[in-house]
Amino acid sequence: MEVVIMGGGRVGLGLASFLIADGHDVTLIETDERLCNDIASELDAEVIYGNGTDIGILEEANVEGADVFVATTGKDESNLLACVLAKDFNPPKIIARVSDPNHLEAFKRAGIDSVINPELTAASYLEKLIIRPKIADLAVIGKGDAELLDFTLENEDLFGKKIGEISPNDNFIIVGLYENGDIIIPRPDMVLNPRVKISILVKTKHAKEVLKKFTKHIPIHKDISIPSGSSNRTR
Repeated sequence: MEVVIMGGGRVGLGLASFLIADGHDVTLIETDERLCNDIASELDAEVIYGNGTDIGILEEANVEGADVFVATTGKDESNLLACVLAKDFNPPKIIARVSDPNHLEAFKRAGIDSVINPELTAASYLEKLIIRPKIADLAVIGKGDAELLDFTLENEDLFGKKIGEISPNDNFIIVGLYENGDIIIPRPDMVLNPRVKISILVKTKHAKEVLKKFTKHIPIHKDISIPSGSSNRTR
Protein backbone atom coordinates (compact mmCIF):
# COMPACT_ATOMS: atom_id res chain seq x y z
CA MET A 1 0.00 0.00 0.00
CA GLU A 2 1.20 3.51 -0.87
CA VAL A 3 0.50 6.08 1.85
CA VAL A 4 1.24 9.80 1.80
CA ILE A 5 1.37 11.45 5.22
CA MET A 6 1.41 15.19 5.76
CA GLY A 7 3.04 16.10 9.06
CA GLY A 8 6.07 14.63 10.76
CA GLY A 9 5.04 15.33 14.33
CA ARG A 10 4.14 12.79 17.02
CA VAL A 11 1.04 11.45 15.25
CA GLY A 12 2.47 11.44 11.71
CA LEU A 13 5.79 9.93 12.73
CA GLY A 14 4.13 7.24 14.81
CA LEU A 15 1.75 6.35 11.99
CA ALA A 16 4.60 6.20 9.48
CA SER A 17 6.60 3.90 11.76
CA PHE A 18 3.70 1.45 12.13
CA LEU A 19 2.97 1.40 8.40
CA ILE A 20 6.60 0.84 7.45
CA ALA A 21 6.90 -1.97 10.00
CA ASP A 22 3.89 -3.62 8.31
CA GLY A 23 5.61 -3.42 4.92
CA HIS A 24 3.81 -0.43 3.40
CA ASP A 25 5.45 2.33 1.34
CA VAL A 26 5.31 5.74 2.98
CA THR A 27 5.95 9.24 1.70
CA LEU A 28 6.04 11.90 4.41
CA ILE A 29 5.65 15.65 3.87
CA GLU A 30 7.05 18.01 6.52
CA THR A 31 7.57 21.80 6.65
CA ASP A 32 10.45 21.71 9.15
CA GLU A 33 13.68 21.06 7.24
CA ARG A 34 15.62 19.89 10.29
CA LEU A 35 12.84 17.49 11.21
CA CYS A 36 12.84 16.23 7.62
CA ASN A 37 16.52 15.33 7.93
CA ASP A 38 15.95 13.57 11.24
CA ILE A 39 13.03 11.56 9.87
CA ALA A 40 14.93 10.64 6.71
CA SER A 41 17.76 9.21 8.80
CA GLU A 42 15.36 7.37 11.10
CA LEU A 43 12.72 5.92 8.76
CA ASP A 44 12.78 3.91 5.56
CA ALA A 45 10.50 6.41 3.84
CA GLU A 46 10.60 9.11 1.20
CA VAL A 47 10.63 12.45 3.01
CA ILE A 48 9.68 15.65 1.21
CA TYR A 49 10.46 19.09 2.59
CA GLY A 50 7.48 21.31 1.86
CA ASN A 51 3.86 22.09 2.65
CA GLY A 52 1.01 19.74 1.85
CA THR A 53 -1.18 22.74 1.08
CA ASP A 54 0.99 23.32 -2.02
CA ILE A 55 -0.30 21.51 -5.11
CA GLY A 56 3.26 21.15 -6.42
CA ILE A 57 4.29 19.31 -3.24
CA LEU A 58 1.28 17.00 -3.50
CA GLU A 59 2.27 16.22 -7.07
CA GLU A 60 5.86 15.53 -5.99
CA ALA A 61 4.56 13.19 -3.28
CA ASN A 62 2.55 11.35 -5.96
CA VAL A 63 -0.77 11.65 -4.14
CA GLU A 64 -2.41 10.66 -7.42
CA GLY A 65 -0.79 7.21 -7.20
CA ALA A 66 -1.32 6.80 -3.46
CA ASP A 67 -3.85 4.51 -1.85
CA VAL A 68 -4.31 6.83 1.14
CA PHE A 69 -3.58 10.47 1.94
CA VAL A 70 -3.42 11.40 5.62
CA ALA A 71 -3.12 14.92 7.06
CA THR A 72 -1.79 14.69 10.62
CA THR A 73 -0.48 18.15 11.53
CA GLY A 74 -1.71 19.94 14.63
CA LYS A 75 -3.19 22.74 12.50
CA ASP A 76 -6.77 22.01 11.50
CA GLU A 77 -6.83 24.69 8.79
CA SER A 78 -3.78 23.20 7.06
CA ASN A 79 -5.16 19.68 7.32
CA LEU A 80 -8.51 20.72 5.86
CA LEU A 81 -6.97 22.62 2.95
CA ALA A 82 -4.52 19.81 2.17
CA CYS A 83 -7.32 17.24 2.14
CA VAL A 84 -9.49 19.39 -0.13
CA LEU A 85 -6.56 19.80 -2.55
CA ALA A 86 -5.73 16.09 -2.31
CA LYS A 87 -9.27 15.21 -3.43
CA ASP A 88 -8.39 16.55 -6.90
CA PHE A 89 -5.80 13.74 -7.18
CA ASN A 90 -8.49 11.13 -6.40
CA PRO A 91 -6.71 8.91 -3.87
CA PRO A 92 -9.09 6.11 -2.79
CA LYS A 93 -9.07 7.28 0.83
CA ILE A 94 -8.41 10.59 2.59
CA ILE A 95 -8.00 10.82 6.37
CA ALA A 96 -7.61 13.97 8.46
CA ARG A 97 -6.60 14.66 12.02
CA VAL A 98 -8.71 17.28 13.81
CA SER A 99 -7.41 18.92 16.98
CA ASP A 100 -10.47 21.04 17.77
CA PRO A 101 -13.72 19.01 17.97
CA ASN A 102 -15.61 22.16 16.93
CA HIS A 103 -14.06 21.77 13.48
CA LEU A 104 -15.37 18.26 12.88
CA GLU A 105 -18.44 19.42 11.01
CA ALA A 106 -16.36 21.49 8.59
CA PHE A 107 -14.27 18.45 7.68
CA LYS A 108 -17.37 16.32 7.17
CA ARG A 109 -18.96 18.95 4.93
CA ALA A 110 -15.77 18.99 2.86
CA GLY A 111 -16.34 15.28 2.16
CA ILE A 112 -13.31 13.91 3.99
CA ASP A 113 -13.61 10.11 4.25
CA SER A 114 -12.43 9.75 7.84
CA VAL A 115 -11.84 12.38 10.51
CA ILE A 116 -10.07 11.49 13.76
CA ASN A 117 -9.27 13.29 16.97
CA PRO A 118 -6.48 11.33 18.73
CA GLU A 119 -6.99 13.19 21.99
CA LEU A 120 -10.71 12.40 22.13
CA THR A 121 -10.06 8.82 21.06
CA ALA A 122 -7.53 8.35 23.87
CA ALA A 123 -9.89 9.96 26.39
CA SER A 124 -12.76 7.73 25.28
CA TYR A 125 -10.53 4.66 25.60
CA LEU A 126 -9.52 5.60 29.15
CA GLU A 127 -13.12 6.36 30.08
CA LYS A 128 -14.23 2.90 28.97
CA LEU A 129 -11.44 1.24 30.97
CA ILE A 130 -12.49 3.20 34.05
CA ILE A 131 -16.24 2.61 33.91
CA ARG A 132 -15.79 -1.05 32.91
CA PRO A 133 -13.16 -2.26 35.39
CA LYS A 134 -13.50 -5.90 34.33
CA ILE A 135 -12.09 -5.20 30.87
CA ALA A 136 -8.46 -6.21 30.33
CA ASP A 137 -8.30 -4.48 26.94
CA LEU A 138 -10.55 -3.13 24.23
CA ALA A 139 -10.51 -1.90 20.66
CA VAL A 140 -13.05 0.37 19.04
CA ILE A 141 -14.27 -1.02 15.71
CA GLY A 142 -15.59 0.81 12.67
CA LYS A 143 -16.96 4.24 13.47
CA GLY A 144 -17.33 3.54 17.17
CA ASP A 145 -20.48 1.43 16.96
CA ALA A 146 -18.72 -1.81 17.97
CA GLU A 147 -16.00 -2.86 20.40
CA LEU A 148 -13.71 -5.84 20.83
CA LEU A 149 -13.48 -6.64 24.54
CA ASP A 150 -10.99 -8.89 26.34
CA PHE A 151 -11.85 -10.09 29.84
CA THR A 152 -11.96 -13.12 32.12
CA LEU A 153 -15.12 -15.24 32.41
CA GLU A 154 -16.35 -14.99 36.02
CA ASN A 155 -20.06 -15.76 35.84
CA GLU A 156 -20.37 -19.26 37.32
CA ASP A 157 -23.71 -19.76 35.55
CA LEU A 158 -21.78 -19.93 32.26
CA PHE A 159 -19.12 -22.39 33.41
CA GLY A 160 -19.44 -25.60 31.36
CA LYS A 161 -21.77 -24.03 28.81
CA LYS A 162 -21.17 -24.69 25.13
CA ILE A 163 -20.29 -21.59 23.13
CA GLY A 164 -23.04 -22.42 20.63
CA GLU A 165 -25.61 -22.09 23.43
CA ILE A 166 -24.57 -18.50 24.07
CA SER A 167 -22.99 -17.05 20.96
CA PRO A 168 -23.67 -15.48 18.56
CA ASN A 169 -26.78 -13.39 19.08
CA ASP A 170 -27.97 -10.04 17.75
CA ASN A 171 -25.68 -8.02 20.04
CA PHE A 172 -22.42 -9.95 20.41
CA ILE A 173 -20.28 -12.87 19.28
CA ILE A 174 -17.46 -14.70 21.07
CA VAL A 175 -14.52 -14.43 18.66
CA GLY A 176 -11.62 -15.83 20.67
CA LEU A 177 -10.52 -17.89 23.67
CA TYR A 178 -7.05 -17.83 25.21
CA GLU A 179 -5.19 -20.83 26.59
CA ASN A 180 -1.58 -20.62 27.75
CA GLY A 181 -1.23 -17.30 25.96
CA ASP A 182 -2.41 -18.70 22.61
CA ILE A 183 -5.63 -17.58 20.94
CA ILE A 184 -8.14 -20.23 19.86
CA ILE A 185 -10.89 -19.60 17.32
CA PRO A 186 -14.03 -20.85 19.11
CA ARG A 187 -16.30 -23.60 17.77
CA PRO A 188 -19.95 -24.02 18.80
CA ASP A 189 -19.20 -27.29 20.65
CA MET A 190 -16.38 -25.84 22.77
CA VAL A 191 -17.08 -25.55 26.50
CA LEU A 192 -16.40 -22.42 28.55
CA ASN A 193 -14.00 -23.27 31.36
CA PRO A 194 -13.92 -21.32 34.64
CA ARG A 195 -11.98 -18.04 34.44
CA VAL A 196 -11.00 -18.52 30.80
CA LYS A 197 -9.96 -15.30 29.05
CA ILE A 198 -12.27 -14.50 26.15
CA SER A 199 -12.63 -11.92 23.38
CA ILE A 200 -16.07 -10.70 22.41
CA LEU A 201 -17.15 -8.46 19.54
CA VAL A 202 -20.10 -6.42 20.81
CA LYS A 203 -22.25 -3.53 19.69
CA THR A 204 -21.12 -0.52 21.73
CA LYS A 205 -24.59 0.29 23.05
CA HIS A 206 -24.87 -3.23 24.47
CA ALA A 207 -21.31 -3.48 25.86
CA LYS A 208 -22.29 -2.82 29.48
CA GLU A 209 -25.03 -5.46 29.61
CA VAL A 210 -22.89 -8.03 27.79
CA LEU A 211 -20.01 -7.45 30.19
CA LYS A 212 -22.36 -8.03 33.13
CA LYS A 213 -23.52 -11.29 31.53
CA PHE A 214 -19.99 -12.73 31.56
CA THR A 215 -18.57 -11.26 34.77
CA LYS A 216 -19.56 -10.89 38.39
CA HIS A 217 -21.00 -7.44 38.96
CA ILE A 218 -19.10 -5.52 41.64
CA PRO A 219 -20.33 -1.96 42.24
CA ILE A 220 -17.65 0.70 41.81
CA HIS A 221 -19.14 2.93 44.53
CA LYS A 222 -20.31 1.80 47.95
CA ASP A 223 -22.43 3.94 50.27
CA ILE A 224 -21.01 4.15 53.78
CA SER A 225 -23.27 5.50 56.51
CA ILE A 226 -21.59 7.45 59.31
CA PRO A 227 -23.38 7.48 62.67
CA SER A 228 -24.66 10.90 63.76
CA GLY A 229 -22.18 12.80 65.90
CA SER A 230 -19.19 10.75 64.73
CA SER A 231 -16.43 11.85 62.39
CA ASN A 232 -14.73 10.07 59.54
CA ARG A 233 -11.52 11.98 60.13
CA THR A 234 -8.51 10.02 61.30
CA ARG A 235 -6.19 11.54 63.84
